[in-house]
Amino acid sequence: MSQMPQPTALSRCPSCEEPLEAADRFCGACGYDLSAVPAPPDDHPTIAMNGVPPGLAPAAPSVDWPVAPEVDSSDVPAPVHRATDIRGTDSGGSELPRQQDPHGVPASVRPSAAKRPDGQPSGVRFDRPSEPDEYPLAPPAGEAGTAETRPGDGPAPEIPADPRTADLAAPPAGAKLCVACRSGHVDPDGYCENCGHAQPRERDHMEQELGAVAAVSDRGLRHHRNEDAFAISSTALPDGSPAVVAIVCDGVSSATRPDEASLAASTAANESLLAALPLGTHPQQAMHEAIVTAAEAVNALADPSTEQGENAPHVNAPACTIVGAVVTSSLLIVGWVGDSRAYWVPVDRSSPPARLTEDDSWAAQMVAAGLMNEAEAYADERAHAITGWLGADAYELEPHTVSFKPDRPGVVVVCTDGLWNYAEAAGEMAEIVPRDAAERPLHTARVLVGHALDGGGHDNVTVAVMPFPAPSQGAGSA
Repeated sequence: MSQMPQPTALSRCPSCEEPLEAADRFCGACGYDLSAVPAPPDDHPTIAMNGVPPGLAPAAPSVDWPVAPEVDSSDVPAPVHRATDIRGTDSGGSELPRQQDPHGVPASVRPSAAKRPDGQPSGVRFDRPSEPDEYPLAPPAGEAGTAETRPGDGPAPEIPADPRTADLAAPPAGAKLCVACRSGHVDPDGYCENCGHAQPRERDHMEQELGAVAAVSDRGLRHHRNEDAFAISSTALPDGSPAVVAIVCDGVSSATRPDEASLAASTAANESLLAALPLGTHPQQAMHEAIVTAAEAVNALADPSTEQGENAPHVNAPACTIVGAVVTSSLLIVGWVGDSRAYWVPVDRSSPPARLTEDDSWAAQMVAAGLMNEAEAYADERAHAITGWLGADAYELEPHTVSFKPDRPGVVVVCTDGLWNYAEAAGEMAEIVPRDAAERPLHTARVLVGHALDGGGHDNVTVAVMPFPAPSQGAGSA
């Protein structure tokens, strides 16, 4: 709130308190001679400290200053007194002890705690420790605790080590080191105890190689977690010939706990194939049974206490897609549900590549019904709406399985849409597969994942690469 300025109060007569004008020399009421009144001092208000009221401060005791000698007969001026020649006293008149401080100045000339006449401190101290003119900086890495010294300086002060370069205590056995600072170990919550950096989850980036097959999975650049999963293995058929297995699953992001669904499905399908193939089950039948087993594993993740279906539309059970391949010495078997894919890329690039799966998606249905061509269908925003998946809320489980007998060597690329979105056609996929993919499956999987990340990494990316035919050294369970 604004306030109007107030006029300054008039001075008053020292005798009768009558208000006076600035030009008055005598009081108009009592005739007091105002010229005898000393002029008021400048306005320097006195602040009461420690209960001493203004105007009652004790008079300072007189100091017996030494008299400087007069000029002698030679007219040489008297020497100037040094501070050390003067006997110092405190504010109470007591002599100060003549002690040297670290700087070589007698204590008698250093400011000390002010005292009242009763000997009690006045509440204001002036004898705080002196501050250095320079503050030492931390030494370079590897020289912690050392400092440059000059003759006569005495021992150098101990300088604390730079926490960014200091040697930390060895982490306990089994503890993980931080991926950022490479020195602190990670706490149970997944954060570095040294720099606080959040550590990547175990599934953010995964790689595995078994000689005859390799797989890589990456979170991508946009998702906060990796909802893909894979499982690779090798075993032997009853005749001793090798069989190599790769399973890739993509969690449905709109469902609950998609990462758990993909992991459960890939693990269950892989274990089912490893159990059936050595018993002589036909690989195509074994693949069908593996997908059914995977679906049961995902169904088991649904909350049994919550009603599913039309009565609970808000409930969305865990779900995922699946694609798998089995490579033997003469057969290539592929099975899938959803829109994860498998591609065939021959070693001889003069032969055409091929896509081995058909998506369970809205776009594929439009193309199959002749309502759109493939380019139009996949350009639609509804293209990736899947019509088949594994999960308790799936309409009907329809595993797709096919069997091939390639007449030449090549590689099978099993992947989620996180890759094929950046190389959809078989020819585009073949262009990004390295020429030596059959000899270097892990390198090839890394290259393909890198292609997706370079393209934007909008989704999780998972790729498995399987040479065909399966090499004989790949036999044996793993």
